[in-house]
Amino acid sequence: MLLQDSVVYKLTCPLMIQYNWHRYLVVIDDIWEEEIWRFINCALCKNKLHSRVITTTRNVSVSEACLSSSDDMIHQMKPLSDEDSQILFHRRIFQSEEKCPEDLQAVSREILKKCGGVPLAIITIASLLVSNQRIKQKEEWMHVHSSMGRGVTEGGIVKDMKRILSLSYYDLPSHLKPCLLYLSIFPEDFEINRDLLIWRWLAEGFIQCDKDETRLFEIGKSYFNELMNRSLIQPAETNYEGTVVTCRIHDMVLDLICSLSSEENFISILDNAQWHAPNLQRKLRRLSLHNIKAKCRNHQFDSTRLSKVRTFAVFSPVTCDWLPSLSSFQFLRVLDLGNCGSHESSSGISLKYVGNLIHLRYLGLKDADVRELPVDIGKLQLLQTLDIGGTIIEELPSSVVQLRNLICLRVNYRVRLPKGMGSLMSLEVLEQVGLSSSPHIAEELSHLTEVMTLSINCDNMDEDLIDILIKSLGNLHKLQNLRIDDGGRLINRMRESWVPPPNLRSFDSWSIFSSSSFLRLPKWVNSRSLPHLSRLEIDVEELQGDDIQIIGMLPALRFLRLTADRVMGTLAVRADAFPSARCCWFYGFPTPPCLFPPGAMPGVRHLEFQASAASIASGEVDCGLGHLPSLEHLEVSLWRENSSDEEMETADAWLRRAAEAHPKRPTMKIYLPVRYGYSSEQP
Repeated sequence: MLLQDSVVYKLTCPLMIQYNWHRYLVVIDDIWEEEIWRFINCALCKNKLHSRVITTTRNVSVSEACLSSSDDMIHQMKPLSDEDSQILFHRRIFQSEEKCPEDLQAVSREILKKCGGVPLAIITIASLLVSNQRIKQKEEWMHVHSSMGRGVTEGGIVKDMKRILSLSYYDLPSHLKPCLLYLSIFPEDFEINRDLLIWRWLAEGFIQCDKDETRLFEIGKSYFNELMNRSLIQPAETNYEGTVVTCRIHDMVLDLICSLSSEENFISILDNAQWHAPNLQRKLRRLSLHNIKAKCRNHQFDSTRLSKVRTFAVFSPVTCDWLPSLSSFQFLRVLDLGNCGSHESSSGISLKYVGNLIHLRYLGLKDADVRELPVDIGKLQLLQTLDIGGTIIEELPSSVVQLRNLICLRVNYRVRLPKGMGSLMSLEVLEQVGLSSSPHIAEELSHLTEVMTLSINCDNMDEDLIDILIKSLGNLHKLQNLRIDDGGRLINRMRESWVPPPNLRSFDSWSIFSSSSFLRLPKWVNSRSLPHLSRLEIDVEELQGDDIQIIGMLPALRFLRLTADRVMGTLAVRADAFPSARCCWFYGFPTPPCLFPPGAMPGVRHLEFQASAASIASGEVDCGLGHLPSLEHLEVSLWRENSSDEEMETADAWLRRAAEAHPKRPTMKIYLPVRYGYSSEQP
């Protein structure tokens, strides 16, 4: 392995520099190869400050290689005890370890016996026994038990673990099996974007339309959630609204689906060890490149074996001239070059012959070294997704307007779009459009009536263009997610002139300039106009007394970022405010005593606000943290104003005591004025 080509190199460089003079604790999870440990070990500073390194591995030889002194120890992880296994199993199914019905207790003990104390096996089997939040009947429990064979034994834990996990695969409905197998196209520990995954499922034809004519993407989300509920995929990043943004696959699940994919010739993985593997001699259906070393790049692709490939994806830094010619593919549906990560070629990745890929539905070029799109991209009449975010492409060719089946288009704010974009009437997602570079889009948006997600940059717009844009936005009745960056004068015009669509779920107005703030809270921010709004990010110059209460009555609101320059009058919040909120950020104004009364914000887990140190220290302001039963994380910025150093310290101590007294012991950050030069944390 070439050090400069590896992820290990990116990890070790900061370690060499950052911890040279510090005591450190480093945890390195799931090391598979001794060579990788040697590279990491070279970067760990031997500075005699009693630092510690913890590594985990499934390979005994790797654990022995990690021993660098006689003081080092190997700890062999033991299976869960019978009691802990039962607690985990019952909590997963019944939400409590004590609620297992008497008629299921015996079979549950037998099932747990076969799980052998392996947490993944326990969680996986538990997911089989619950369907749509309904606990299955005893007969189905007995069937699962009998299907488990001999279970996890001491002699072949990996093999037997796969056998147990395979039960979850064979229990899937037919439409979910290819969706799960498709995940084997991604490398181990890869963070998979949910939305891009669904667009790829759609391109492959895995998503089936139901009788209600629900949008295919929404059906795809239900597929994703079902796999999540069955514990076959794990959340990696979850936003503040509780929605999973990215996911990962547990290594054991990935091993299983890679094995199944290989058996069914569903996906072929090509890496350094697999270059001459037997399964690559077959007709390839889907091909994924992982971590190709330099020595393998001398090999050339056999174009005859690429002709039937439906998906081609690259997850490796490769030189542009090494990639196979697009003329080799005849039936390609998904082309993803967004993870090549190479900028070695002077000309970039060539998309010559892309117009010949008449079956192409997904073209992913995010962050790829692509300089321009060819004119013949307009021939791709079946293309549904085009993602050029993060590239240096400066404009789209005029032929793009011929892509009448395009559903998702992601560009950059600086990209110039051609005239005629209004003809793309299938578009549902249009992201990162800059109206300063493409002002004609303001009018053409009015024709894109299927758009559900829109993000636009409105820097330097004149009055006439603002009027046109507001009129166009009013025509987007299906719009659910709207983000406006650098809105400037548009923002205040929207306060009076814009009527939000009835199903708006997210509104985000962001800018580093105060000129993009609403003068006052828009009149359309109320529970009647926005019954489905779950995310609101808004800047207001002047906050009125009842404005927070008005926002707090939005029934579906889960995430709020509210910034205000000044407060007029006394803010008031009732006990029934923010019934669904999970995360609230209040910036720019000191928190009044009434902001968190008993009963308000019952589900808030993450809270950020600002407060006067003098008010807290004097007892004038009781922030009411004890009234927030779900609080898990708190960040407070203390304002000095006329506070003394003693009052600053008293306020800091008061907040810490409040966090310590809270039943959930929330993690805490307290930001002090610049002269203190630090922020303090408390677990």
